[in-house]
Amino acid sequence: MVFKRLLGSLGVGGPTVDTVLDPGAALPGGALSGQVHLRGGNADFGIDHITLELVARVEAEHEHGESEGAVVFERFTVGGGFRLGEGEHRSVPFRIGLPWQTPVTELRGQPLGIVLGVRTELAVAGAKDKGDLDPLAVRPLPAQEAILEALGQLGFGFKSADLELGHIGGTGQQLPFYQEIELTPAPQYAHQLNELEVTFLAGPGGLEIVLEADKRGGLFTAGHDALTRFTVSHDAAQDWNTLVEGWIGQLLEHRASHGAHASYGHGDPYAGDGHGGHYSHHDDHHGAPHRSGPGTGTAIAAGAAGLAVGVVGGMVAAEVVDEIGDFFEGDEEDED
Repeated sequence: MVFKRLLGSLGVGGPTVDTVLDPGAALPGGALSGQVHLRGGNADFGIDHITLELVARVEAEHEHGESEGAVVFERFTVGGGFRLGEGEHRSVPFRIGLPWQTPVTELRGQPLGIVLGVRTELAVAGAKDKGDLDPLAVRPLPAQEAILEALGQLGFGFKSADLELGHIGGTGQQLPFYQEIELTPAPQYAHQLNELEVTFLAGPGGLEIVLEADKRGGLFTAGHDALTRFTVSHDAAQDWNTLVEGWIGQLLEHRASHGAHASYGHGDPYAGDGHGGHYSHHDDHHGAPHRSGPGTGTAIAAGAAGLAVGVVGGMVAAEVVDEIGDFFEGDEEDED
């Protein structure tokens, strides 16, 4: 779906812009390509620049509760410096690289409720205005998908996903927000966990995985969270089920360390620490969540066999696309 908007600051008769992405979901760290279609107005206009913005709907926590807002997390200038004639049609092709930590919006073609968009800014005769906005679909990297598959095989269920404003200390996080994927516990862990939260932080050298266990409190003890970080290389050949099961065990075996604030390690996050060069891990255990900005995403259920995603009480794919349009159109109105 494409949203077109007349460049309001140029008035009636100004040029219009329509950006169309090439079909298919992109990959974090991969290429995003398409065409920016321009149509001239009732006079000649000098096009200073064409800029694409990557925009995300992000949840934030503040003193009055929680709110959602649009965050621009990357900008690319893909053209400009030419004159667009009266009524002229011109297409500007582009190919840009997505940030490695671009959130995942779908799993096996099913939407996760994450809202990303590509918004076009056209600068004409010194005036800047936003044009159309396209929803951006991003599928997981192979290692991300393998880890989610392993969690599904272990019996975890897909609950929700959202984007949280804030930073996870001691990690290689590059964006001003992080993605949180919330899972219901597998039966064998149900007495220990309320939920498991997974965050992926990818980079050129590998994948950082942050696991957070929301633990149940006992009669005389308060529930608390445990945060543990692991890393794998992109090309690691793994028995993923065994590896991930080991991660869960390591995450839970330190649950008695409530109140012990271990800091994350620094340096190369993909260097490994003696576990065969495949992964490393760091633990952090605390009484309050280490991450800022808790929020609630769109509710999604999944079967245990490989996180086969289905939507329950949430949005089907078409509704997600509609929400993208409504959300960002409303955001543009606020900016105006």
